[in-house]
Amino acid sequence: MFASNCLALMLTMELLWTINSIQIPQRDPLYNYFQQVAGNDGKIDPEECQRMLTSAYGSKFTMEACRILLMMLDTDRSGAMGFWEMKEMFNALNQWKTSFMIADFDRSATLEPYELQVVLKGFGYNLSPQAVQIIVRRYSIQNRIDFSNFIALCIKLRAGTNQFRMRDAGLSGSATFSYDGFIQVLMSM
Repeated sequence: MFASNCLALMLTMELLWTINSIQIPQRDPLYNYFQQVAGNDGKIDPEECQRMLTSAYGSKFTMEACRILLMMLDTDRSGAMGFWEMKEMFNALNQWKTSFMIADFDRSATLEPYELQVVLKGFGYNLSPQAVQIIVRRYSIQNRIDFSNFIALCIKLRAGTNQFRMRDAGLSGSATFSYDGFIQVLMSM
């Protein structure tokens, strides 16, 4: 009897712990904001994402950056962002913003190539000077990368790294792609 009561108590405690650990979106302070942005369909599409990010960060986000961001976070492949995906997006963006501000040594609100190199190393990317130069040419205006372009390059680096890691099973630092697989990865970023 004692053993079965203890077992019942343990199961009840485990059930209560499980219920309490489940997060209910309606209790999250961001949920009302999400509902306002998402509208009736309960999902954030690229246009809504662009308006939301431009408003939240005060800098114009390109539609391309918003599409790539959605593709990176779209776990259910719906083409839009749900609440939990939006939370993950804001967590990533806030980390990238903090890194941007720390690396902007001259407080110009842009990153110069040497500042970009510092922040990329801080993220764990050990890229060659040639790779960094290609990034700078792609994302800079007059050799300076603004916040919006920095976010776009962070999104591409993260998405590309995730795709690479999925194909580098042995963690050897190399992966093999078929041409079709390469095109799929390229177009998904």
